Amino acid sequence: MTAVLVIAGAEIRAARRNRWVLATTLLLAALALTLAFLGSAPTGTVGAGALEVTVVSLSSLTIFLVPLIALLLSYDAIVGEAERGTLLLLLSYPMERWQIVLGKFLGHLAVLAFATALGYGAAGLVLGWSEAAPDAESWVAFADMIGSSIVLGAAFLALGYLVSVAVRDRGFAAGLAIGLWLALVLLYDMALLGILVADQGKSITAGLFNDLLLLDPADIYRLFNLSGFAKVSLFSGMAGLSGEAQFGRAALLAALAAWVVVPLTLAALLFRRKQF
Repeated sequence: MTAVLVIAGAEIRAARRNRWVLATTLLLAALALTLAFLGSAPTGTVGAGALEVTVVSLSSLTIFLVPLIALLLSYDAIVGEAERGTLLLLLSYPMERWQIVLGKFLGHLAVLAFATALGYGAAGLVLGWSEAAPDAESWVAFADMIGSSIVLGAAFLALGYLVSVAVRDRGFAAGLAIGLWLALVLLYDMALLGILVADQGKSITAGLFNDLLLLDPADIYRLFNLSGFAKVSLFSGMAGLSGEAQFGRAALLAALAAWVVVPLTLAALLFRRKQF
C-alpha cells in the first residue's frame, strides 16, 4: 500500500506543477458560482428553491464537463510515460504493475475530487448565505450531487486508464479518449432516442429501456441526481420518470461504481500482460 501512496503523491505533485489542480478548481468554481447566481431567478414560479435549481444546472453541466476533464487527466497516464521513456524506470522499482495503475488513478482522483468539492462547494456556501435558507432535503441533494460527480469522474478516469494501457501511441490515445467522451456523453442518448422512435414501443419495454440506461455512466448519473428528490425532479422535468424508475438510488450508485471498478480492473490486467 505504501507504493500505491507514493505513486499517488507523485501524480498529485505533477498535477500541481502543471497547474491542473488550480485550473480545474477555478473552472468548476466559476461555472458553479455563475449557475448559482443565475439559478435563483425562476424559483418563484416553479416552486423550487435556488439550491434545487443549482443541483439541476450543475448536474447538466457535470455530465459534459467532468468526464472530459477526467479523460484529459488520464488518457496519457501510461502511454505518455512509455513515450517519454520514464515508464521503464518506473517498472524497475520493486512494486507490482497494478500498484502503479492504482496509485496513478488515486492521484488523479484526488485532484479531480478536490477540484469538484471545492468548486461546487463554493456555490453551496453562496446559496447557504442567501436569505431563503434551503431545507435539509435540498442540502442532501446538493451533497449527493457533489459526491456522485466525483464518482462519475472516477468512472471516466478508469476508462481513460483503460485507453492509455490499450494503445501504444499518445496521439491515438487522445483521439480515442475524445471519441469515448462523444460516444458516452452525446451519441449514446441520441442513438437510444432514435431506436425508441423507430421501435414505437413494439420491442423496447420500459424495463428494457431502464436497463439500457445503465450501459452509460452519464445516464446513471443523470438518473441518480435528477429523479431522486421530489423538488429536484419536479424542476428537472423528471418527476414522472422518478415514479416509474425500477432502480433505487443505492442500485444506481452501485452501477456507477461498477463503471469505476470494471474498467480499472481491466486496465490493471492488461498492463500486467503488456510488454514494453
